[in-house]
Amino acid sequence: MNIDWVALGSVFGVSLLATVTIAGLFVLGLVGLSKQEVASQAGGSAAVARAGAYLCFTLCLVAVSFGIYLIVV
Repeated sequence: MNIDWVALGSVFGVSLLATVTIAGLFVLGLVGLSKQEVASQAGGSAAVARAGAYLCFTLCLVAVSFGIYLIVV
């Protein structure tokens, strides 16, 4: 039995990068939503914070959907 350590390391690295990226995008979305609430309470416009949060959540959804697509197909 031969283990291709380079391929295993490559899969580990890509998986780690994808996980950190998706989690980071989700956290940025949550921060954007919290900033939106703070801005609306202060009387300012919260459209930019809300749009950025929705963009982060959309990117998370796209990444997860692409991963599911890769598994199914």
